[in-house]
Amino acid sequence: MMRAVFSRFCVAFAALVVVTAFLVRPAAAIDIKEVKTPRGITAWLIEDKSVPLVSLEFAFRGGSALDPKGKGGLAEFVSGMLDEGAGSLDSSAFQKALEQDSISLRFRASLDVFTGSLRTLNTTRDKAFDLLHLALTQPRFDPEPMARVRGQLLAQVEREAERARNVADQVWHRTTFGNHPYARDVDGNRQTVPKISPDDLRAFVGRRFGRDNLVIGAVGDISPDDLAALVDRAFGDLPANAAAWRVPTARLHDQGKVIVVDRKIPQTVVQFGHSGIPMGDPDFFAAMVMNYILGGGGLTTRLAEEVREKRGLAYSIYTRLVNYDHADLVMGWVATRNERVKDTLDIVRAQWRRMMETPVSQRELDDAKAYLTGIYFTRLNSTQRIAQLLLGIQVDNLGMDYIEKRNAKINAVTVADVQRVARRILKPETMTVVLVGQPQGIAATP
Repeated sequence: MMRAVFSRFCVAFAALVVVTAFLVRPAAAIDIKEVKTPRGITAWLIEDKSVPLVSLEFAFRGGSALDPKGKGGLAEFVSGMLDEGAGSLDSSAFQKALEQDSISLRFRASLDVFTGSLRTLNTTRDKAFDLLHLALTQPRFDPEPMARVRGQLLAQVEREAERARNVADQVWHRTTFGNHPYARDVDGNRQTVPKISPDDLRAFVGRRFGRDNLVIGAVGDISPDDLAALVDRAFGDLPANAAAWRVPTARLHDQGKVIVVDRKIPQTVVQFGHSGIPMGDPDFFAAMVMNYILGGGGLTTRLAEEVREKRGLAYSIYTRLVNYDHADLVMGWVATRNERVKDTLDIVRAQWRRMMETPVSQRELDDAKAYLTGIYFTRLNSTQRIAQLLLGIQVDNLGMDYIEKRNAKINAVTVADVQRVARRILKPETMTVVLVGQPQGIAATP
C-alpha cells in the first residue's frame, strides 16, 4: 500500500455519491457548529436536512508512526480488526449487524492518525453508534479473524513488494528519513506482521483511543443536541486521556542522493523530492499555486508540457506538496522508458530552476487560481466528503474559518509571491531521487 497521507486537504476521498443541497451554498453560507458533549468531547457539525442520513468522520491523533519497533503494521492490523467482532458479537454477527441495516463502518491507519468512518440512515443511527461503541471499547480479536486479516496484510505486503511504484516510495522514505518513524511502511513487512499478537492489538487500543486524542466531523440530518448525545454514546466510555506520545521532528538525510533499484522492467519508475513548507506558513498558499503551475495541475503544467507534450517522454508527470505532522516535502513522480530517464530528470531539474529564476506568466497564475478555487467545492459531492473536510481542517489545525478564507488567500497570490516562494523552497541540488528499473545513463551516488 502507498503510505497514506491523511488529510492534508483530504486528498483521499472515498466514493459515496449522495449529492446534497449543501454543495450549492457559497462558502460564506456554510454554517459549521462546534458541538460540546456532556463528556467533554468536541465535534464539528454541518446540518444538512436534504437526505435522512449522518456521516461521521473521526480520528485519533498518532498513527502508524507510533508502531513499536519490530511491530510495524500494528496500527494497520488494528484497523482491519475492529469490525471483526466486538462485545458479544463474533465477526460474522458483527458484520451481519452492519449489513442488515446498511451501516458503513470503516477504519484506516496512516502515519499520523488512526481514522474511522461511520455512515448510517437516521432510522438506524442509534444502532450504528452502539456498534461503533462496541468496536472501540470491546474489540474481540478472535483467532480466526486475526489469522485471516494477518494473511491479508502479508499478501498485501507481498503484492506491494512487486510494484515498482511502491518500492520507489519505500526506498525514498527509508533513504530520506533514516531511523525516523516516517521511514516505516504503514503495512509493516514480512518480519513484523507475523510477530503482532492479540495483546499488541489490545495495547494499541488502550494507548491510543483516548477522548483527548479524538477529532470528529459530522454532516447530516441531525441536530447539535442529538449529535452530542450520540457522540457520547459512541466515545464517552473511552479513557479521558490517551497514553503520552511523541514523534520527533524529522531531519531529512542523504539529500541530493540518487538511488537505483535494479528491476528488469521496460520503464523506470522515478520518485523525487526534498524538504517543503508547513501548512501553517504564511507562504503556503503561494506554494500551492506554484506547485500547481510546476507539476500539480495534471496535463497543463510546465513539467507536463516539457516532458509529455513536447517530447513524449512520459504519459504523466506530477508534483505534490506533502505535509506530515513532523515533516514537509515537495514530491514528484514519473515513469519513462529506461533509455529516456536521464533526459526526463534533466528536464525536471531545469524546470525547478526555471521556476526559481523566471516569473510565471499572468495567464499561468490566473489559470492556477481559477482551478484551485473552483475544484475545492466541486469535489465535495457527498456528506462523507464534507465530513472528511471538517475532520481534515481540525487535524491540520487550520481553524473553523478556513473554508471561508481559503479561496481569498489563493486569489491574493501574486506573480512575485510565486517566484519568492519558489526561490525559498525549491532546492534542485538537494533533490533525492529513487529510480526503480534499469535506467540508462544514470549512476547511483555512493
